Amino acid sequence: MPQEPRNIYGGQAVIEGVMFAGKHVNVTAVRRKNDEIEFYEVPRSSKRWVTGLKKIPLVRGVVGIVESSAKGSQHLNFSMEAYAEDETAEEGKADEPKKAEPEKKGFSLGMIVSVAVAGVLSFIFGKLIFTAVPAAIEDLLFAKAFSSQVGHNLLEGLIKIILLLVYLYFISLTPIIKRLFQYHGAEHKVISAYEAGEKLTVENVQKYSRLHYRCGSSFIVFTVIVGVVVYSMPIFEWETIWERIYLRILLLPAVLGLSYEVLRLTNSVREVPVLRFLGYPGLWLQLLTTKEPNDEQVKVSIASFKRMLELDRQAAAGVNLSANEPKAI
Repeated sequence: MPQEPRNIYGGQAVIEGVMFAGKHVNVTAVRRKNDEIEFYEVPRSSKRWVTGLKKIPLVRGVVGIVESSAKGSQHLNFSMEAYAEDETAEEGKADEPKKAEPEKKGFSLGMIVSVAVAGVLSFIFGKLIFTAVPAAIEDLLFAKAFSSQVGHNLLEGLIKIILLLVYLYFISLTPIIKRLFQYHGAEHKVISAYEAGEKLTVENVQKYSRLHYRCGSSFIVFTVIVGVVVYSMPIFEWETIWERIYLRILLLPAVLGLSYEVLRLTNSVREVPVLRFLGYPGLWLQLLTTKEPNDEQVKVSIASFKRMLELDRQAAAGVNLSANEPKAI
């Protein structure tokens, strides 16, 4: 039998599960407390003008980020609601049921904040902060350290990397983020096994690395590196700290667009021995943003991916996919 074409798929980890984005549908699978795997399926639909923009180099990166963040949040919210329901059900067995609802809300809000910032997927607010704060710190502490602005830009980039690494390290110590990062690793393993043409079994998938060249974590690193290059262009020199921050924010779409193209490039040359090292900075960051998954987490990831493939085939065959209510197996 001829081998199925290897399409390019992406995904993201959610609370106790994984979301995969297909050509026609996005599917999330989460494991509930009773060990059932529950699915959440949302057909993909984009306006024609959005689809057109996603074909334009430099522009497509920014459009893709906005679109994936919006759709990813929908699936993340589903997973958090499922998790909160399970937690509330356990709390309902306690002697003081009236306390369950306030505790649930507080816990869910904490998860929303932690997960959004941990994945650096709150791009509008998070990226602005990540852009402005390092520039302000560098200017405050090292304003007279260099005569060239290139030196200031390099130091600013170093501060960004340090802040990012410190933050990711400490949040990775919390149980819920650690499990999220394990599902992140499971997502990568499944995609790698699929791209290698492997049959998707737990044993086969576990053989693959939890790191992947196309990961959003790699994209974060490239925004720092590309940012240093763009900010160092002579036409973007600044006189005051406010002008410096203003330029950073103004140039943010250009930096994001260029970084996306660099990410695509590193993925396309990852099999070339001399050039594969270009993607190493992103892989190194993934040592923090992914953890080795256990077999049960890999099962959830495989279930999500297989369901996505099944629905994609149905859509390609002309079956009308409508948004489905969550279903369990």
